[in-house]
Amino acid sequence: MNITNKEIEEAVSQNIITQEQGERLWHLWSGKEERRNGFQISHLAYYAGALIVISAMGWFMDTAWEVLGGMGMFSIAVLYACCFVFVGRRLWEKESLKVAGGLLIVLAVCMTPLAIFGLERTLGWWPQSYPGHYLDHYEWMRGGWIWIELGTIASASLALRFFKFPFLTAPLFFSLYLLSIDVTPFFFGTGSEWTNVRWMSLLFGLVMMILAFLTDYYCRKHNYKEDYAFWGYLFGTSVFWLGLTLLDSNQEWSKILYCLINVILLIAGVLLQRKIFLVCGAIGVNGYIGHLAYRVFNHSILFPFVLSFAGIGIIYIGILYNRNQLKIEEYIKNKVPEAIRKFLPK
Repeated sequence: MNITNKEIEEAVSQNIITQEQGERLWHLWSGKEERRNGFQISHLAYYAGALIVISAMGWFMDTAWEVLGGMGMFSIAVLYACCFVFVGRRLWEKESLKVAGGLLIVLAVCMTPLAIFGLERTLGWWPQSYPGHYLDHYEWMRGGWIWIELGTIASASLALRFFKFPFLTAPLFFSLYLLSIDVTPFFFGTGSEWTNVRWMSLLFGLVMMILAFLTDYYCRKHNYKEDYAFWGYLFGTSVFWLGLTLLDSNQEWSKILYCLINVILLIAGVLLQRKIFLVCGAIGVNGYIGHLAYRVFNHSILFPFVLSFAGIGIIYIGILYNRNQLKIEEYIKNKVPEAIRKFLPK
C-alpha cells in the first residue's frame, strides 16, 4: 500500500485518528520511505559513471574501434561484458551495493549491440544490406540493425532472469522501440513510405504497452516492490502516441477519433496510475482543442482570446481534478466491470 499525506488527513477529518496521531504516523512512514528510496549521492555516482561508460563504449570510442575491425570490436565488447558481469555479480550479493552491481549488469547488456555489430562485420551476416557505421544505429532507420536489437532484447531478458534489477528493462524496451522503427524497411523495403513507418510505430507501441501492462500485473500479483513496467509504459506509450499523432489526416472524423483515443489514454492513466498516459493524452486533447479553435476562428481577431480561454479552462479542469482526485478515480474505477477491475492497481 502507498499511503499519502492526503489520505492521512482524510482519516483525521473522519475522526478515525487524531491530528497528533496523523502527524506522528506520517513522520514515521515518510522517514522510513526516505531511508529506503531516498536520494543518495552514491546512487548518483553509480548512474553517472554508468552513463559515461556507455557513452565511451558506444559514442566516443566508435572511431577508434573502427580501426580494430569487426573481430576487434567483438572481442573487446565480450571482454568488457564478462568483466562487468563478474564484478557486478559480486557486488549484487551485498545489500548495500546492489545498485552498483545492477548497473554493471546493465553495462554488460549494453555491450551486446557492439558485440553483435562486430561479429556481423566480420562474417558479413546482415539481415539486409550493410547499415553503415555503428553510431548510425541510433540515427537512421535501416533493416540491417534488427539482429542487434533482437540480441539486446534477448540478453536483457536473460539478465533479468538472474538479477531482479528494474533498470534492466530500460535497454530491453529501448531496443524494442528501435526495433519498431528498423523493422519497417525490413518488411517493406528501403524505400518504405512514411505512412508505413507511422503505422508500425503505432502497432509496436501498442504491443509494448500490452507487455508493460502484463509485466505490471505479474509484479503486483507476486507482490514485487520494484517497478519493472515503468520503461515499457514510457517507451510504449510514447511510440504509440507519436505514431498516432504523426498519422494526421485532413478528415474531420479522424481528428475526432484521435481526440477520443487521447481521452481513453487519460482514463487509462487514472486506472493504471501511470503519468505517461496522462501526459500524452492531455497533449493530444489540447491539440484537438487548438485545432477546433483554429478551424472555427481562423483569421479572426477572437482567435487568441478563444485559445487563451481554452488554456485557462484546461488549467481549471486540472485544479478541479486535484481537489476531487480520489472521488474521480473511485468513480471511474466503479464504472469498470469487476472482471477487468481485478487486473488494475489497487
